[in-house]
Amino acid sequence: MTDILAAHENGLLLRVRVTPRSQRDEVAGVHCAADGTAALSVRVRAIPEDGRGNKAVIETVAAALDVAKSTISVRSGAANRNKVLLIGGNAAQLQAAIAPRLAALRKEKQ
Repeated sequence: MTDILAAHENGLLLRVRVTPRSQRDEVAGVHCAADGTAALSVRVRAIPEDGRGNKAVIETVAAALDVAKSTISVRSGAANRNKVLLIGGNAAQLQAAIAPRLAALRKEKQ
C-alpha cells in the first residue's frame, strides 16, 4: 500500500479521496484503491461546484490534522474526487506533527 503522505520541497503532499454531499464534514479514515494506492477518505457536505467542495475539503483536513487552513492548497485534482493537497511548510516538521494524527485516524476508523 502506497503511503498517503509524501515529502515535497514546499511541504508535504497528501492524497485524499473526497465524497461530496455527505451528511457531515469529516475525515473518515483511509481509502485503499484496487491498485494499492491509499488516500485519506474525506467526506464533505458541500457540493462540488464553484470551488465550494475544495474549500470544504481544505477546512475539514486542516481541522483533523490541526494545521492552518492557509497552509493547504489543492495541488492536483481540483475537479476530481481524487486530489493531492499540498501542506506548506517544513516537510520534516510537518511529518513529525501529522504522522501521529494520521495513525490515530487509521486506528479510530478501523
